[in-house]
Amino acid sequence: MVLSSMITPGEASELRSLVINHKVSLADVFNIISRKKDPELLGQLRHFSHGHKKNGFHIVHICTEMTPMVPGGSVASYVTGISRALQRKGHLVEVILPKYASLNLNEVQGLREVNVEAYSYFNGQLHGNRIWTGVVYGIGVTLIEPKYFSSFFNREMIYGYPDDFERFSYFCRASLDYIVKCGKQPDVLHLHNWETAIVGPLFWDIFVKQGFGGTKILFTCHGFNSQGIEQPDKLALCGLDPLRLHRPDRLQDNTNTQLVNILKGGIVYSNKVVIMSSIHQKHIIVHNLSHELEPTLNEHRDKLVIAPYGLDRSTWDPSTDYLLPENFNAENINGKAVCKVSLLQQLGLSEHSSSILVGFIFPEGRDLDVKRLKEVILNVRQQDVQFIFLGTSERSVLNQTLESLQEELEDDNLQLFPTYDEALLHLVFAGSDIILCQSFVDPTDEIPLIALRYGAAPIALTSDASTNRVIPFERNFTNQDHEATMYSKLINSSFLNMSLGLAVDEIRTNPAMWKRKIMQAMAHDLSWDAECYDLHFAAYSAIKNM
Repeated sequence: MVLSSMITPGEASELRSLVINHKVSLADVFNIISRKKDPELLGQLRHFSHGHKKNGFHIVHICTEMTPMVPGGSVASYVTGISRALQRKGHLVEVILPKYASLNLNEVQGLREVNVEAYSYFNGQLHGNRIWTGVVYGIGVTLIEPKYFSSFFNREMIYGYPDDFERFSYFCRASLDYIVKCGKQPDVLHLHNWETAIVGPLFWDIFVKQGFGGTKILFTCHGFNSQGIEQPDKLALCGLDPLRLHRPDRLQDNTNTQLVNILKGGIVYSNKVVIMSSIHQKHIIVHNLSHELEPTLNEHRDKLVIAPYGLDRSTWDPSTDYLLPENFNAENINGKAVCKVSLLQQLGLSEHSSSILVGFIFPEGRDLDVKRLKEVILNVRQQDVQFIFLGTSERSVLNQTLESLQEELEDDNLQLFPTYDEALLHLVFAGSDIILCQSFVDPTDEIPLIALRYGAAPIALTSDASTNRVIPFERNFTNQDHEATMYSKLINSSFLNMSLGLAVDEIRTNPAMWKRKIMQAMAHDLSWDAECYDLHFAAYSAIKNM
């Protein structure tokens, strides 16, 4: 409405405050208001009565992925998951994305182009952008589409081009110019990975005095493999001063001092840094996994927060899952036995009460160690163990490999379902005693989290910490235990070094103890709304009080 001059930036800020503080969540009423025209909606907003909810934060994500519009990496599920959790707790969350040609717009409600030109600076000139707005799962989404540089986001892939810095630095500068033009004054600008890390220097060097006095920067790092190493002079494209930033305490790369490191800039120019890692502790990440950024992370250690990935509990909750024949929870898991019988009947497997059912779901886009899988199956072949392999895609090469394995083993206790079936997927989690996992460290793999939620033990194909590439949990470090996530403590204490053979033996020899272990694991809330939300809320609160 600000962009179309219906209201002033000042009134927009007041209306946002009303929305944040009102007792009704915006997500709860969106379906009612989404078809209203702006004048009608504005009239209702101006009569919006105050509720009695504690003040929430106004958070704007500037990012390059968001499920389901831009699925793929860990950023996508994280942005959607934590944003929905924040909105459920009464915060106002917005997301700004590039308008890729490949966007999945099926879940976007009320998508429309704002009838105004928004200009942004790049390479010495102002360039026009088309602005689109919509709502995804109750979260306001803005899409920025460059006019002159239309090829920046009109490509087959999201990443992997020689001009990625130019593409994303353009988007970052355009996002800030758009926020200023709208008169938004968010509490937090939330940035992600090196692709939007340049917002930090842009904010503090150029934008902070343009109405952002109360705004702070939170930077989330999902890994250190890709850091955005560039020539310093490229910083001038988005209006930054290369000489000012190409310094050891700012963006100068720690290894190749002739270059700048954009990810490093995100760390230096943020108020808090959230490192997403469900398994590893802070000192392990800093010393072993930071890829030459250890000096920078040590210097800014007080900023660092380790947070786990989460699970969408509206989709994955055995107590309410309508796809199950009987629901169950951590206090009463009797329904799990009903699910197991139903699954065995559906698969045509024998229904011996003593049999142990092992599920293995093949996530899309990952390679499979068929040799290791064969070894695991053969190792427990004589112990009345049944297997179900379930695919989540139409990958013909993988399916052919699995079918060949099935024929080679000639085992009636092994069933393969290569194509995706949502109802069967839920039943496999609910009916299985054990779920084989590729690993515990892949942030895009929700399978271990879902397994725990549904009372199945997650067991990695690589059954020891070294081959699973998890650096072991260290109990002899002082003050380290508090740096580990709840999920990390749970996996390390119960499942990390357990092979399938050991798990089968434990179920057989001490079923009562095994049942207690599973029920205790189920009781942990591993959703986005739990530990992940708490750590983010604490980080937002800390930087707002600076």
